[in-house]
Amino acid sequence: MSIFRPRRAAVAFVAALALVLTGAATAEATGAAPKSATVTVNLIAFNDFHGAIDPPTGSGGLVNGTPAGGVEYLATAVKKLRAVQKAESPYSFTVAAGDLVGASPLVSAAFHDEPTVEEMNSLGLDVTSVGNHEFDEGVAELLRLQKGGCHPVDGCQDGDGFAGAKYPMLAANVVYKKSGLPILLPFTIKNVGGVKVGFVGMTLEGTGGIVNPAGVANVKFLDEATTANFYAHALRFLGVKSIVLLLHEGGQQGGPAPQDPSGCVGFSGAVTDIVSKLDPAYGVVVSGHTHRSYTCALPNSSGASTVVTSAGSNGTLLTDISMTVDKKTDKIVAADAHNLIVENGVKNADGTWQQSAPGVYVRNPVTVDAAAKVIADKYRIAVAPLANRVVGSITADITRTVNPAGESALGDVIADGMVAYTSAAGVQVALMNPGGIRADLVFGNSPGGEAPGQVTYGEVFTVQPFNNLVVTVTVTGAQLKEVLEQQFVGYAGQTVTRILQVSNGFTYQYSASAPLGNKVSNLALNGTPIDPAATYRVSTNDFLANGGDGFTNLTAATDRVTAPGFDVDSLAAYLGAAPRGPGPHNRVTVVP
Repeated sequence: MSIFRPRRAAVAFVAALALVLTGAATAEATGAAPKSATVTVNLIAFNDFHGAIDPPTGSGGLVNGTPAGGVEYLATAVKKLRAVQKAESPYSFTVAAGDLVGASPLVSAAFHDEPTVEEMNSLGLDVTSVGNHEFDEGVAELLRLQKGGCHPVDGCQDGDGFAGAKYPMLAANVVYKKSGLPILLPFTIKNVGGVKVGFVGMTLEGTGGIVNPAGVANVKFLDEATTANFYAHALRFLGVKSIVLLLHEGGQQGGPAPQDPSGCVGFSGAVTDIVSKLDPAYGVVVSGHTHRSYTCALPNSSGASTVVTSAGSNGTLLTDISMTVDKKTDKIVAADAHNLIVENGVKNADGTWQQSAPGVYVRNPVTVDAAAKVIADKYRIAVAPLANRVVGSITADITRTVNPAGESALGDVIADGMVAYTSAAGVQVALMNPGGIRADLVFGNSPGGEAPGQVTYGEVFTVQPFNNLVVTVTVTGAQLKEVLEQQFVGYAGQTVTRILQVSNGFTYQYSASAPLGNKVSNLALNGTPIDPAATYRVSTNDFLANGGDGFTNLTAATDRVTAPGFDVDSLAAYLGAAPRGPGPHNRVTVVP
């Protein structure tokens, strides 16, 4: 049953839910209402935290050269900003836009992201939307994180139980196929000075194509704008005319780096189209997914502006949002926002940031939140024997930064590792999805006190945190070309351009201006042109082989063989066989 038809079950569900949520929200609101015609509502927002218990390393831990992020510093920044906001108005809420868990470093992932949920409870998160990575371990596991209880296989590994999230995870556009009803609460309501403010949360409609299909087989993901407008209508019926959308979909600024974290220069992305269709009751959209930072004013369906924000990723930024609500009309009449860097470093006298080794920043113990540190240290100690085991070495930083063709040094190394790992299966070419590479390998980083250049299992897991299997399949040369053609948005259902990382010996070129389906040419293996009629053995991860990231053309492959370990084991074994340097960036060529 679709929730967008006026059927009895859906109407009853929304009505009953509203009674529960309105009552709970009234009890949660504190402070005396301002004696004025308007009320100020402040928000502290972030997104895409991804279990960043420890400060992120490499380029992912810098905002325009400033070291930032990590939960102990995020908690400090949230509590400091909350105090500032509450001095202005008693109504301050901390909100997030999904991907708080999933694609997490080992200190969180080893415990099924229970550490992150506990940290979010501790810093006082009020509400979040779900994101695509909340579904990495399937719907049932997401529900456990919300409700609590020990993991069905691993139990409660820290020995003290798991109570679940104290904050609601909103999933308005994720519904069960059989009932058409949301898997989690679609919205919550806060009573601020006699005015009701609604919060609707959702993930991107395309979530089903970028997570493991097995974990979401019983649900479907609905159109974002249609869902949001349905709930705007329902909330208006309940007297709610001021709404914040927590949306795990976003965009990005254009132009060269560095970019103003609070800027909106050359802005583009999926969120623009979604906002253009939104009911004007949505005065603020807290977005995410793209890991970019911006604060924009984008036109909604009425032509008026909706404030749209994003705070990067890994807790490196916070968004300070202020909304003015008219107490007579109950509508948001003004909103503004700006991003603040969650600094975690120590400055030298000249204003530069202290480094213990090139690219490794000294963290400031003074700004660590004590409560967050207690939780983090518990899990750091528990995971240390596994995380700090040295598995290999590198000769220099190996980063995921891409060249103009979309190829990265780390992508090259990962693909080469797959070839070495699956040699017994007769592999000739390896393919790696860029979205599966989550961090850089930094030569000077020593999380376990190991020597510079040595790489630990924890570092490798941070690079590839999904525990995907490594598989080898057979494709024809023609099928291989079709897989590469599907890298480009608009071809065979692809929604985002994603340049696959490829192994040594395999080369090709593409033209960005060529027609869809004819962008890729000059495919060769060790200098010999790829024969469309011949067959080739290709290694990749099972996520891609199952059609993940939109690469449905890979599902036509045959003769699948699964390696004995995960993708993280493949990379660890490759780094352990010999010291590795950065990949050469010479396998993919872009032409006009």
